[in-house]
Amino acid sequence: MKFYLISLGCPKNLTNSEEFSARLLAKGHKMVFSPEKADEIIINTCGFIASAVKEAKEEIRAALELKAKGIVKKVAVTGCLVERFQEQVQKEFPQLDTVFSLAAQDTVEDALKHRGNILLPLPKTLSIPEYKMSLTAPHTAYLKVADGCNNRCAYCTIPFIRGNYRSKPMKEVVQEAKLMIENGVKEISLIAQDTTSYGIDLYGKPQLLELLEKLLKLKGLGRLRIMYGYPHRVTKEIARLMASTDKIFHYIDIPLQHIADPVLTRMNRHCDAAQIRRTLDMLKTEVPDISLRTNFIVGFPGETKKDFNELKKFVQEYEFDNMGVFEFFREKGTAAYGMKQIPAAVKHERARELEEVQSRVIDKINKRLVGTVLEAIADGPDFGRTYKDAPDIDGKVTFTRPVEPGSIFRARVVAAQGYERELEPLEK
Repeated sequence: MKFYLISLGCPKNLTNSEEFSARLLAKGHKMVFSPEKADEIIINTCGFIASAVKEAKEEIRAALELKAKGIVKKVAVTGCLVERFQEQVQKEFPQLDTVFSLAAQDTVEDALKHRGNILLPLPKTLSIPEYKMSLTAPHTAYLKVADGCNNRCAYCTIPFIRGNYRSKPMKEVVQEAKLMIENGVKEISLIAQDTTSYGIDLYGKPQLLELLEKLLKLKGLGRLRIMYGYPHRVTKEIARLMASTDKIFHYIDIPLQHIADPVLTRMNRHCDAAQIRRTLDMLKTEVPDISLRTNFIVGFPGETKKDFNELKKFVQEYEFDNMGVFEFFREKGTAAYGMKQIPAAVKHERARELEEVQSRVIDKINKRLVGTVLEAIADGPDFGRTYKDAPDIDGKVTFTRPVEPGSIFRARVVAAQGYERELEPLEK
């Protein structure tokens, strides 16, 4: 069977696609990169927010049109949309050949043999995948250390899509990283819904520090990148370890969501503004060249003009290197769904205002960057990223001369405009 894969959503979802695609390849199936050459289209969906649901449904309709024209024989759908809206997917798209859940991805070859629905419960444990391939550039990869979430934020659908927090045993994480290194990976991004809770279910307390220490001992390790930390679980010990080595990029992604205490309380975030500030101040002190990435939600129910102004001032003050701004999406099943909503026009205007604030912040950062020397990683001979930029989501840079793809080197910033920068690679 020749299959064409459409993988939607976040890096956590991409790792699932990598695992079940590798399983299919190991069983003798062939991946093709054009739907016209495929026997079957497999869509790994996202269902986190309304816009992701809309995108997933559009992809399903497009695939079913190809089936109706006889271009492909079958269409299968899996992922978070299936996990969240099982009955709706089945009713809305009866032409689908197979609908299979996240757990059924572990036996994808069996699921695809049958027409209908393969809906298995989520596993209680997380383990190293039996098969794994890379759907990213060969020198960079995501390593999922845990799945699910226990934080229960008022706006979030993840707990009833992905279930409770489940860590992968430390020995297996280290083994998976070792295999990645042996296959030429230079940059390993550690991911989970909450990376800083790693190990709490297996070992009784968070063990990210201990995991990092073990990973640093791996022979041939290039760089580690920490994604998706929870503010009050980013400890001074983690920061000091980061500062002590060049094997961990001085970068961390901490989705803060807001800074006004009334909003944080309604969001059911387990930290307040004072804790957030303490964490960020600690990081800037312990790791002076730290690059901070975050996300904010504007227009959450009850967000006042005062709350929003506090958020704008906070963004101006802390100068995040990369920042995502999202208008609040009202999602069924979440605690925030029943709260009094803010008009869409207000949410849209606040998102625009916050993006403008961040644009001025980036202008200030760029003025300081020009002439400085940063560590960079080449994604191609003439383009790549600095240590400040995670793959797929942050800014990209161009180089003044060709370099070896996958190489990590020092480079001088010669120009900067918005999130686009030009770097001059330095001779070793």
